Amino acid sequence: MLERLATCLMYPNEKIKAAVCYLYGKLYSSPTAAEKLCVHFTERLCGLFLTTLKDAQTKELQLNCMGLLNQLLKYDHFVSVTMSNSGKGADSASPELFERESPLPLVLKKLLLSRDELLQIASAQCIAAVLVHSPAKYAPAFIHADIPEFLFECLFCTSEILIWSVYCCLLLLTEEHLFFSKCHTVYGIEPVLKSLKEILHFNNVELQKQGLLLLTEILKRQPVEIKLFTNTAVFKDAISILVEAINCPVLEVATEAVRAVAALLRKDHVSFPPVQYGELQKLIESVLKQCNDLPLLPPTRGLMGHAGARHQNRAVSRQGQFIQSALESFRNACRLAVECQNDPLAQENPFTAPSAEKKNTLISFSEFLLKMSDSLCIPIVMKYSERIVRPVLMEVFISTLNILFSVVPDMGKRFSIKLASSCFVRLNLELKAKFCTGQSNPALNQACSSFLRSMCLNLHSSSKKMANSSQEEQEISELLQKNLPQMNFGVAESLTLLSETPSSYCLDDTVRGHQYSLLLLFYFAFSQEDRFIPEAELFSAIRSFLLSLQHQGDCPPTYVFRAVLYLLGICQDKTKALDLASLSAIRRVLDTTSNFTLVYVHHPLLLKFFLFYPELMGRFGHRILQLWFSCEDCSQNESQDAVTRIDPGCSDTSDYFNSFLCMLKDNPSALLVLLDLVCQGTKEMAHKVLVTLETFLKRNEDVCVCDLLRSQFLQILQKLLIEESSSILQENQCLPLLLNLLFLVQLRYVAERELDGTDFRLLHLISNLSGKCSPTNLELLQPSLNFLYWSLQQTTPSSQQRVVAMLLSNVPLLELLERVLQLTWMLPVPSPSEPALPLSNETLLCSAWLLTAALLTQQHIYKTEVHHVICLEVDQVFCAVAFRKKKSTLLFVSILQFLRAILRQNLSSSLVKFVVHHADKNGRELSLSKEDATLFPLTTRHVLSLVISLQNLLVQKDLLLSQTVVGCLEILLEYLHGKNQGIASHIVSQPWNKFLLVTLLDGGENSFLHPEILRLVTLCVKYQNTNLISQSEINHVLEEAANTNLSELPDATVSALHSFLLQVSTLAKLQNGKCQLDSTQRASIQTLLESLPSRSRIQQTHQSMICLGGVAVSLSHIRN
Repeated sequence: MLERLATCLMYPNEKIKAAVCYLYGKLYSSPTAAEKLCVHFTERLCGLFLTTLKDAQTKELQLNCMGLLNQLLKYDHFVSVTMSNSGKGADSASPELFERESPLPLVLKKLLLSRDELLQIASAQCIAAVLVHSPAKYAPAFIHADIPEFLFECLFCTSEILIWSVYCCLLLLTEEHLFFSKCHTVYGIEPVLKSLKEILHFNNVELQKQGLLLLTEILKRQPVEIKLFTNTAVFKDAISILVEAINCPVLEVATEAVRAVAALLRKDHVSFPPVQYGELQKLIESVLKQCNDLPLLPPTRGLMGHAGARHQNRAVSRQGQFIQSALESFRNACRLAVECQNDPLAQENPFTAPSAEKKNTLISFSEFLLKMSDSLCIPIVMKYSERIVRPVLMEVFISTLNILFSVVPDMGKRFSIKLASSCFVRLNLELKAKFCTGQSNPALNQACSSFLRSMCLNLHSSSKKMANSSQEEQEISELLQKNLPQMNFGVAESLTLLSETPSSYCLDDTVRGHQYSLLLLFYFAFSQEDRFIPEAELFSAIRSFLLSLQHQGDCPPTYVFRAVLYLLGICQDKTKALDLASLSAIRRVLDTTSNFTLVYVHHPLLLKFFLFYPELMGRFGHRILQLWFSCEDCSQNESQDAVTRIDPGCSDTSDYFNSFLCMLKDNPSALLVLLDLVCQGTKEMAHKVLVTLETFLKRNEDVCVCDLLRSQFLQILQKLLIEESSSILQENQCLPLLLNLLFLVQLRYVAERELDGTDFRLLHLISNLSGKCSPTNLELLQPSLNFLYWSLQQTTPSSQQRVVAMLLSNVPLLELLERVLQLTWMLPVPSPSEPALPLSNETLLCSAWLLTAALLTQQHIYKTEVHHVICLEVDQVFCAVAFRKKKSTLLFVSILQFLRAILRQNLSSSLVKFVVHHADKNGRELSLSKEDATLFPLTTRHVLSLVISLQNLLVQKDLLLSQTVVGCLEILLEYLHGKNQGIASHIVSQPWNKFLLVTLLDGGENSFLHPEILRLVTLCVKYQNTNLISQSEINHVLEEAANTNLSELPDATVSALHSFLLQVSTLAKLQNGKCQLDSTQRASIQTLLESLPSRSRIQQTHQSMICLGGVAVSLSHIRN
């Protein structure tokens, strides 16, 4: 019957042939029957069947033939026989041979062209059925028959079954290299993309996954030498389709899309030029944002047999696969950026205008990758890892971070610092300890080891460059590369290893290598505040390490010992001190270190560690402090007071500086080392030290270091004056700082002090130096004059007399003072001889006027011989007192102090002489009026001008200025009263004085008991001007005083009130006085006088020297 059936296939009637094929299909559907009919098929049926299939015309016969073929192709033997009849030798097959022997591929190609969807589906399914047995064996036959071209054409349909079938065929064909070398993928990529664009709108998830899988395989297997995308339009289409697929709500589809993205990110796929970096950024951002939007599920900890638990764990696994695929995409993008760095054509679009903003460049793409890693990639992985840690995922993640170091080389160091400060040293060590013991997860072990090595090298290169930094970096690289892959242990094991002493009989240096590597890892982690090991335990382990070094006589590399010192400094505060044996080990290594820079780390805790041990500080203190200052930038501290710079958000430099000042306070002996550096170090070093000492003294007023520093300052100053000439000294930047420091030290002495030999030697040096300076040399003169002024005001009478004699015998100093004082009325326009003094340098003028006033007073007291007379024009002096808002308050105070001193001596002094010019424009001398003659060398105009200025200044309500103005007014009226009582009375009786008094009282804080108001009222009472001070106002003062607790009044108020009461009581005794007091008022005055604090309390109040805006001011000088 079988023979008859086979013969029927030769009948011309296709209905009979269709029936026969149907029967054969039923027979061969049974595996048992198919096995028995193998010989029949090979010897009889195969040829007849292929001929029938080729010549079939009716659809019924074609379908039945395809059904039989489909059954036959399930068996490997029938596939082999069928394809053997179709062509001899697949590898050597050629189109001509296929045409001649009517091969099966050509028959199936004919059916693909039939435009009948059922036949196309059947043909595609049969092709897939053949290829599934052995793509490598059978694919060349179909490829030579150009089957792929027609399969791609079928993708333009809308039939999901046909598209699925074609996808299956093409996926199998991608396993054959010939499929790509014949450029079928170049032709077919566009149909694949168009079909993907259509099916993404279908609800067929499996079809979408299959299409994306096909795209992934094409992108992955496409040869580098054959460009897949021939134009940017197709590439952009691929990007937009992938972005749409990534945003698919079905996680499996999105996962396949992300895998396609990973395959797309190859240099040969994206380089046209120009590279579409903007499109790539859009694609990568979509991938990472989709990861970030995943609602992460916690892994179920219940029984795995439970259906819900299994389902949830599968969901967690799918999420992990998606994140892993996304990371692989991001890693490939990073690799792409690194590969493009060596390709000039990939840097940027060569057709971009020079003036245009260059966004689509490799640099912008690389910076984008770094930004994405920081904002999305790292947070995503860390968030997922909190739930479950997958070694494969972490391997991709860590290797991606390792590549990122090279994406933007200039930012690699900053990226390393950020990672290290985010505990990535700890993370990698934990991953190695948990997953890489033995031979487990070698890829993860290698990734973690490479990452740690790269990060450590970047951190090393980010530190201060040293002479042998490249050689040191190479040694560190080799050390870590050799040892890190073997170091897969936890914290406890690490500390145990660090404490081990290698056997002296063991030639292998593995233990030492591991110890060195551990110390470097701990050092880089701790330097970025990742202190994942308890400090006390680490300190103990390092101590054991030092003892093992001492025991075996080993000397570690300098970069390892640098880590040791740093870690000891960081941990010292959390544990007890080192023993002598450990310190001896440290000293031994440091003694063998020729260049101390190689073991130094600029950190305050390292310096504190040395200061903590006198054994180390005494031996290495100078070198460690030299290195400290060589790394410090003290320029900001010099320009402004460091106290105002204390801010929680300040930089590390400011924090280090503040920490150093605190250490100095706890270790005053270190100040002597600093002063040695001033003597022995470079000018730059001396400058930094002096700036630091100045800030230290300003901040720490309670530290008693005066006697310790003065003698050292004397030695330094003598050294500078001996070694350098006067012209060079005036340009020396350290000298002003030294003088300022000296004044700050002197300022610490609150009470009067007997000057000793050191003080007088300093006074001699500074006064001589000042006399050699230019009057515009503010930096040198300001601290010098401050020191001279302090020496006059803050000492005992016996020392004061010697100081006055020394200063008044110094003619160059007096000449300098004269020239500086004359600068007060110089015009802002520079003169040919000397430049004008800037308005901002009024501080020097203040010091000069105050010093001259002090010298005037002391010379008058001690009748000291004067060797040079200071000549000042009277008109200019009184013009300088005229009130102008541009002048500083302190300058008015200083000039008025001078006027008080000269008026107290009736304008007749051996030190200062007023020059008077009474001449007209033609030089003819003018005669003086009678009133002017009595006031000589002043005139009425001078007096009235001064009074008006004093009144204007008093209205400013500045405390220091008010004290000075009232004091000057008291002395002026006393002077006028002796010279011309009429003018004195005229001045006191001016109505303006009443308005002035009302103005001063117009404020909540002011009252009649304000000391300056009391003194002003006393003046009016003294000169019997009851037109201004009436009986009611005197009563008001008495009532206010009676209602006040007198013991709580300030000393200045007590003194002023005492003078007022005495003056009023004296005035009341005058028979002809206009002010009459009744018995009640007299009793009140007497009671108040008796109730006032004793004068001894006031006199015991010590003199107080303060510094205002850089000017030394004696408050007692102003008050008295």
